[in-house]
Amino acid sequence: MRKITIVGAGQSGLQLGLGLLGHGYDVTIVSDRTGQEIREGRVLSSQCMFGTALAHERVLGLDFWDAECPAVEGLAVSVADGAGGRALAWSSRLDAPARSVDQRVKIPAWLEEFERRGGTVVLRDATAEDLEDYARTSDLVIVAAGKGKITDVFARDSTRSPYDQPQRALALTYVTGMAPRPDHTAVTFNIVPGVGEYFAFPALTTSGPCDIMVFEGVPGGPMDCWSEVTTPEQHLARSVELLREFFPWEAERCADVALTDAGGVLAGRFAPVVRKPAGVLPSGAPVLGLADVVVLNDPITGQGSNNASKCAASYLASILEHGNRPFDRAFMEQTFARYWDYAQYVTAWTNALLAPPPPHVLQILGAAAQSPVVAHRFVNGFDDPRDFFHWLMNPAATEAYLADVTG
Repeated sequence: MRKITIVGAGQSGLQLGLGLLGHGYDVTIVSDRTGQEIREGRVLSSQCMFGTALAHERVLGLDFWDAECPAVEGLAVSVADGAGGRALAWSSRLDAPARSVDQRVKIPAWLEEFERRGGTVVLRDATAEDLEDYARTSDLVIVAAGKGKITDVFARDSTRSPYDQPQRALALTYVTGMAPRPDHTAVTFNIVPGVGEYFAFPALTTSGPCDIMVFEGVPGGPMDCWSEVTTPEQHLARSVELLREFFPWEAERCADVALTDAGGVLAGRFAPVVRKPAGVLPSGAPVLGLADVVVLNDPITGQGSNNASKCAASYLASILEHGNRPFDRAFMEQTFARYWDYAQYVTAWTNALLAPPPPHVLQILGAAAQSPVVAHRFVNGFDDPRDFFHWLMNPAATEAYLADVTG
């Protein structure tokens, strides 16, 4: 039986570990916290998972919350007009509903399921030195902890990482009491060019259904305003202030919001980065990076948990196909290349959205307000962003597509 050690107990590490258990592998997952500590701690992310990513969970029997988690039925887009109103606003439905389960709900349950299915959980805040021990006793070591010093063993890929500084000041606020949208549930995606973005969507948290508010402020701008916020109450107040100033149509839904809990807030920033997939330890042993360790995108397109699920599914297929051959550096690079064949499109699209929207993108958004066909295609691109490269990512393709759709 081949032994695999996964450092990191998040979406990607646990999903991959559970998948490997189902195929007879001896799997150990190293977590820096217990399930209870995660459940009682601060929120970890603003995860919203679309149909394809959810299907990977379903195949593994991990879709525990479909009955109680609110469905996200579509996407609603608004662009501010600079005078307190909206230059355009429209919505369309997803072909398959999305869902958002608080990681404080999901990860503890998956950790328990991992052990129930025969996996081993080691509680340790693993360091690069620990990786040497794991490499000596395992056939393959996978690092799935996307933040912290342990990622230093993976070199930055400068050719695929155009940014070396954070491109947004980020903040999350988990709330109850948000008024529902009138037609269907949705990710509300709001843009104030040059200032930032705000999106919100229904979710399931430790206390039940909620809504997640996500703020993305351009660094140095008026939405880059979280450094002096020190309490959850101040965080909520700042969130409401930003809505009133920049997104008044969203503020109308938030007159009675309250925090889900004291841990339902988060603020910070990071630079998007792509890293080399194989980290080489001082002993010469290679370790494989997974998901955010190797491809860390800004959350502006909501792809983080989706990428994690898709990367885990891709790596699982590569490991199973590899059979009993050595998990050497060539295997690691080939495994990443298979995932990058998808992830490169997500990364390019996400990085593009961090820049001011060019005229042809504004043209698409305007056309979507008039054409249900355009709106539907744009919305469902969030499930598979590769489609955007056929019609959205360059002006000529956009012109040809709109001419075909509108006649």
